[in-house]
Amino acid sequence: MTDRGKPLYMIGVVAQMVGVHPQTLRFYEKKGLLRPSRTEGRTRMYSAEDVEELARLLRLTRDLGVNLAGVEIITRMRRRMVDMQRQIEDLLAYLRESGVAMQDLEGRAPGEALVKAAAGQLQPVDLY
Repeated sequence: MTDRGKPLYMIGVVAQMVGVHPQTLRFYEKKGLLRPSRTEGRTRMYSAEDVEELARLLRLTRDLGVNLAGVEIITRMRRRMVDMQRQIEDLLAYLRESGVAMQDLEGRAPGEALVKAAAGQLQPVDLY
């Protein structure tokens, strides 16, 4: 876990930081828009990343007029994009480690795979 992902703030502190009622944060969590950590006693603990996510959520709703259904779609798409970016970076690191030169990639035939993938590594993509 990075320092930004370390749970630091309780719900009342976060609510005061962003200017919303704690019940609003509970509602956002219930809708799946926020995912705070929990202590053993089930107290919600928010990290700096959680506060940033909340700030994005509030910007979408307050400043841009996006409803919560739209926020949910945008948030899901953003998370998927971050995951895909991480996968691309992992693939590029793998290619560098395996000695594949970028010139080799440019000369490949259209539709030819960069690396062979085992069928067990492939996962279906949920488009909606």
